[in-house]
Amino acid sequence: MTGPAAGSRAPDFQTQNQYGEPVRLSDYAGHRDVVLVFYPYAFSQVCTSELTALRERPDLLAAAEFLAISCDPLFTLRAYADAQQLPFALLTDFWPHGAIASTYGVFDEARGCALRGTFVIDRTGLVRWSVLNPLPEPRNLDDYAAALANLNG
Repeated sequence: MTGPAAGSRAPDFQTQNQYGEPVRLSDYAGHRDVVLVFYPYAFSQVCTSELTALRERPDLLAAAEFLAISCDPLFTLRAYADAQQLPFALLTDFWPHGAIASTYGVFDEARGCALRGTFVIDRTGLVRWSVLNPLPEPRNLDDYAAALANLNG
């Protein structure tokens, strides 16, 4: 992964959530820790299992703002969030295609999708933890819990 390292400032971005509302990373500074969850494709098997497992972890969702980012278009994300009853924001990185994922070093040019990268960003805007999983390998949600606990511990 060639994205921001632990201790560096998280690159700011602005995009839209599944409802077409603007979301800017820097709006959370000073208010809330953020977990950026890049995922390849809405409606794919591994991504759906990961995001629905996250839905079932209210402890994690209460600990930070989870922002799930893919290169899918806005209307696909709305249908996906509704179908899976996802209680967190799904952000589009559709246009310019993969710009946010590229900034974080997790864009796969050949496939045209985000890789399975995760970044924990503290309230000051610093990356505190990150991981990159191979596309077919789901992330371990307990790793998120440990990284978030370290922010406040």
